[in-house]
Amino acid sequence: MAAASARWLRVRSGLCWPQTRSRGTRVCARALSCRFYSGSAAFSKVEETDATGIENVVIPQKKTWDKVAVLQALASTVNRDPTATPYIFHDDPYLIPTTTMESRSFLLAKKSGQTAAKFIINSHPKYFQKDIAEPHIPCLMPEYLQPQIEGVSEDALKERIKLRKVKASVDLFDQLLQAGTTVSLETTNSLLDLLCYYGDREPPSDYQFQETQQSEDLEEATEEDNKKSKRKDGRLIGVTWKPENNAERIFALMPEKNAYSYCTMIRGMVKHQAYAQALNLYTELLNNRFHADVYTFNALIEAKLLMSNGKYEDRWNNVLELLKHMVAQKVKPNLQTFNTILKSLRKFYSHGKVQALNTLREMKAIGIEPSLATYHHIIRLFYQHGPSLREPSPIIYRIMKELRGKQFYPEDLDDDLELAYQVHDLLNTGDNRKFVGTDVHRNFYYSKFFILICLMEQIDVTLKWYKNLVPSVFFPHSQNMVHLLQALDVANRLELIPQIWRDCKEYGYMFHNDLREEILLLMARDKHPLQLQITFAECAADIKSTYEESQTSSQRALNWPANSLNCIALLFLRAERTQEAWEMLRLFRKHNKIPRNGLLDEFLDAAKASDSPVQAIEVVKLASALSLPVCKALAQRVMDFAEPKPEPKIALTKLTSLHSEDDDGSSDSDSDSDNKWK
Repeated sequence: MAAASARWLRVRSGLCWPQTRSRGTRVCARALSCRFYSGSAAFSKVEETDATGIENVVIPQKKTWDKVAVLQALASTVNRDPTATPYIFHDDPYLIPTTTMESRSFLLAKKSGQTAAKFIINSHPKYFQKDIAEPHIPCLMPEYLQPQIEGVSEDALKERIKLRKVKASVDLFDQLLQAGTTVSLETTNSLLDLLCYYGDREPPSDYQFQETQQSEDLEEATEEDNKKSKRKDGRLIGVTWKPENNAERIFALMPEKNAYSYCTMIRGMVKHQAYAQALNLYTELLNNRFHADVYTFNALIEAKLLMSNGKYEDRWNNVLELLKHMVAQKVKPNLQTFNTILKSLRKFYSHGKVQALNTLREMKAIGIEPSLATYHHIIRLFYQHGPSLREPSPIIYRIMKELRGKQFYPEDLDDDLELAYQVHDLLNTGDNRKFVGTDVHRNFYYSKFFILICLMEQIDVTLKWYKNLVPSVFFPHSQNMVHLLQALDVANRLELIPQIWRDCKEYGYMFHNDLREEILLLMARDKHPLQLQITFAECAADIKSTYEESQTSSQRALNWPANSLNCIALLFLRAERTQEAWEMLRLFRKHNKIPRNGLLDEFLDAAKASDSPVQAIEVVKLASALSLPVCKALAQRVMDFAEPKPEPKIALTKLTSLHSEDDDGSSDSDSDSDNKWK
């Protein structure tokens, strides 16, 4: 063990990783070989037949099955249904969410209900004693949160420590000392564990959730700001170590101490940011000829790196000094030791890359398989934000090659298309998908993955992924739908746009202006066969109804976007829905919006095709009312095909003369203003 640790301490040059066999692969292979049968139980071994023709059969040994082996076997016979929503939402069909916000509200409500139920059960356990589960499931039964042992005794102290009653445990410990009762070393160490873990403060009922949130906030504060500690409500996030607290007082009162007592205090001080006191106590531990355990060394490594403000070389030498102590005390490093070093090297920025690769190489050399957190720290070190990332590092490809086919287990607390597929394959290996995080993190991952597919993959593959992921895995954001529409545009598959619009309505995006305008612009950009134009017009009418519905719901005047008016009118006109198209044209004057020249030309073409000079004059009147420069050209076109009829010609003459006077008046005013400035 000492030789292996000494080997680990050597710093070797080079950036190549040793080609070692994957522990995860061996575990998977072993799991496959004994999934449904044990080694000798697989098939009865048949010995050679003797002269009398009787076979010697070896009776298989007893197979010990896992408690959930039957459930695992049943689960392996079914696959995920890509047409259904996630199973967690199947409580009530009416409550099945269709958007990301609805799914988040659903999960929060469900978790809130579970927390409330657990609180009621634990607050009144005597009303929930009926146990109908076979076999017995302890986690479903109420927990007794109030002490049951009365009086002043060591057993009562143990019960209060187990119930995490910090103040009650300290008070009872003091009463025992005042009564002259000697508390055993084991019980005193358990009390120190409680005090050091919670920082000599009473834990709230939701401490586990708060601790997770605080640790994430602390990491983000050190990573993003790195200038000053992040504050929340005027206080430092997390609990800091107070000098001369109950833990230090009880530790000083102990008549005898062992290595466990010192290690508990050191870890508690490091946990609550008392780094200098922890290092001083470690010196006292050495003076008393005790040895620290590996968890204490992990905490000391973190303390050394966090309290040092010198050069990177000095801080790294401090870590190497502690590692030499581990070798001298015959303490073999574990996975957490390496991950603590790698996490701390992230604060070295570019100076820590060589040490990180050396650490990873030595980690494998002594037979410790990296965890998911290990690769997370390396990626965060090599791909940092800001000016330190001058050239992209290719290490991510080597990491993905290393991880391919591995299944990870919870061991640590803490824009390339091919690369995206490798990451996704890794996520779907075994139960790795459990590490994707909360519902918000899962939606974020799948949203980015789908956007990358839309940008870089062929349309048939993109549509296959869309069908496979939505809505069974995640609910797409409106920007996901916009990227899908752009992919359809690139592949010239615009006939699928009405179906995408129906999906957008189902997911609650019918009032998103950017999505509606993107759909209308794609449908109205080019001319298509009549049957497709009819389908597009139906889709446009549906979108038009959403604008009108938003006006009704908000009880205020509808502000039509000019692009939407142009596109809807054009789609109605091309689908031969003439009456609806002319109604849309009148909305331009009503809402003071400017129609495009191409739209006015198509309206004139429609009027000419139906031999309707009156409708043609309406187009010219609209252009004149809006003082459009194209008014004269439109009037000339109408006069050309309406020349045999005198009435339209007279009306057009009046319009053009009126428009000419307006143009002359505006030009005179412009010249006067110019002369005024000369």
